[in-house]
Amino acid sequence: MTAQFLYGGAGMILFALGLWSFLVHEPLLRKLIALNIMGGGVFHLLIAIAERGDQPPDPVPHALVLTGIVVAVSATALALAMGRRLEDDGRD
Repeated sequence: MTAQFLYGGAGMILFALGLWSFLVHEPLLRKLIALNIMGGGVFHLLIAIAERGDQPPDPVPHALVLTGIVVAVSATALALAMGRRLEDDGRD
């Protein structure tokens, strides 16, 4: 088993688990965690796609993954802040 298939398989499993969790759970925080798990699966798939056999790996998917990680962290922070604001407004 090569690393490419390992990363690709792990990515598909992570994406499927995140999608299942997103559809099954109702609390906003669990949905946000499920979206982050799905994002991790996509990152794994992009790294698996970057492999080109005997040639050096393609740097573009690696750059996309690094950019995606930064965007995911920022979007998660924004979603957490908005969720907290919604929760606080609901208590009044």
